[in-house]
Amino acid sequence: MDWRPISADSHITEPPNCYVDHIDPAWRERAPRLIHKEGLGDTFVVDGMKTPVPLGLIAAAGVAPKDIRMGGAKFEDLHRSGWDPGGRLADQDRDGVAAEVIYPTVGMLICNHPDFDYKKACFDAYNRWLQGYCSHAPDRLIGLGQTALRTVKEGIEDLERIKAMGFRGVMMPGNPGEKDYDDPAYDPFWEAAVALDLPLSWHILTTSGDNTLSRPRGPKINGFLSIIRGCQDIMGMLVFSGVFERHPKLRVVCVEADAGWAPHFMYRMDHAYKRHRYWMKGQELARLPSEYFRDHISLTFQDDWTAFQFADRLGPQQLMWANDFPHSDSTWPWSQDVLEQQTRDLTPDLKKRILRDNVVELYKLAA
Repeated sequence: MDWRPISADSHITEPPNCYVDHIDPAWRERAPRLIHKEGLGDTFVVDGMKTPVPLGLIAAAGVAPKDIRMGGAKFEDLHRSGWDPGGRLADQDRDGVAAEVIYPTVGMLICNHPDFDYKKACFDAYNRWLQGYCSHAPDRLIGLGQTALRTVKEGIEDLERIKAMGFRGVMMPGNPGEKDYDDPAYDPFWEAAVALDLPLSWHILTTSGDNTLSRPRGPKINGFLSIIRGCQDIMGMLVFSGVFERHPKLRVVCVEADAGWAPHFMYRMDHAYKRHRYWMKGQELARLPSEYFRDHISLTFQDDWTAFQFADRLGPQQLMWANDFPHSDSTWPWSQDVLEQQTRDLTPDLKKRILRDNVVELYKLAA
C-alpha cells in the first residue's frame, strides 16, 4: 500500500501529574492521583469513586493473553508513549499506522463519577494536559476534548473552548447532567456541534451501569460481551427521538463497541418502528430509523472480522478501524497481521476507506 491506516480510537495513559498539576487549585487536594496499593500495584485513585483504576489492563497492548493481569503493574514499566508523545510516534510506526485519534483512559472512567462539579474540574484539567501532548505532532496525535456537560449552556461553552484548543472532536459522557440526550433541550447543543464542525463521540464504559465487568451475570467473562450496550442505547435514543431528523448535519461516533452488530441492529430498529411505534407511542419520523443510523453514526472497532464481512450492509462512511493502543484489547503491535487477514475480501477502495479515508473526512485531517 502507498498509504498507512489511521486508528480512529487510541488512548493515552494519564501520567501522575495529569490532574494534580492541571486541575483548578480549588480541586487540587481531591485530584485523581497515582498511588501504590498492595496487591493492585500502581493505581489511580479517584476521589468519590469506590473502585480504583489499576494499571494492568491500561497498558497491556502486546502482552500475551495468558499474561494479562488487572493489577500488579508499575507505572514506569508501562508503554512510555502513553504519556510521552515523543515515543508515541515510534510506536505508531511499529504498528504501521499514520496517526491516531486520542481518547483518555482514567478520564474515560471518570465519565461515571456522580459529582458533576468534580467531573468538570477533572475534564478541564485533562484537556489542558492533552493539548500539550498532542501539540508535539498535531497531524499524528488527533486529540478529542472532554466535556462533563453539566448543563446545555455550559456544554456549548465547552464545545467552543475545545474547538479553540485545537481538538478535532468531543468525547461525551454517557449520562449528561441535565435531562437526557433525547430531550429537545439539547437542540442548541447539537446545533453548536454542527456549527463548530466537531463530531461527538460516545465510548464504551462511560455510561452509568455500563461496567458489567465487575458485576456480570454468570462468569466474569460474560460481562465483556455486555459493555457495548451503553453505546447501543445512546445511538438508538438519538435515532428514535428524532435528533438526526432535526439536525441533518450532525455526525456522531460510537466508539470501541465493535460494529458487526450494526446491520442487525438497524434491521431491528426498522422492525420496531414499523410494527410497534403506535402502541409504544414512538415519534413519527420522515425516514426509517436505519437510514438515520446509516447517515449519521460512525462506528469504531479493532478486532471485528464481522464488521469487514458486513461492510456492504452499512454506509460507506460508517466504519473506522482502530488499534485501541495501549489497552488490553489492542491489536498493537500486530495490527498489520490482523488487517491482512480480516480485509482480504475487501476491494482496495473499500479497504482504504475503512482504514483511513473515513477518519480523514470526519475529522478534516490533511490527506
